Amino acid sequence: MAEKLVVLSDIWGVKKGLWITSYFGYLQQYYDIVFYDCQQLGNIDVPVSTEKNLHKAFVEGGIDTAVAHLLKKEKEPCHYLAFSTGGTIAWKAALKGLQMKSLTAISPTRIRYENEKPNAPLNLIFGERDAFKPEASWEKEVGVDLNVIPSFGHQLYSDEKIIAEVCLDLLEKVTKKAV
Repeated sequence: MAEKLVVLSDIWGVKKGLWITSYFGYLQQYYDIVFYDCQQLGNIDVPVSTEKNLHKAFVEGGIDTAVAHLLKKEKEPCHYLAFSTGGTIAWKAALKGLQMKSLTAISPTRIRYENEKPNAPLNLIFGERDAFKPEASWEKEVGVDLNVIPSFGHQLYSDEKIIAEVCLDLLEKVTKKAV
């Protein structure tokens, strides 16, 4: 039986997420994938979908709503793959008791404001040029290691090279037997 992988979208959900199908192409043969659109999870409904409006809606209650919904929906420990705002939602849900076998969070925007880390194996990936990347001092204070990719910005998760590398890492979690 395949391991379960919960995938959380970025701020745009399915509206601007064609790149996410590349992840599914690599992973669906080895994982039982459950996908959540973060806008739906957070009950986000803005009349004009600009990045500024979406960001405001998430910060002003959408993230907390999404965390609450995720905690209600997911009860068993599994792997998580989350992008941008989705990474923040997964992080916060884990701090509130969501059981994780692992969390791969790419460009998780607001974790830099957190002062504790989830109790799960973490792979935190940021582009070197990501304006939302935590400072090195945060990394030490919270006790995490960031995987910083040179020459990339915030949306590195939509780049085919990064997609392939992230998927290879996730595939190794389920295809390699413990020695």
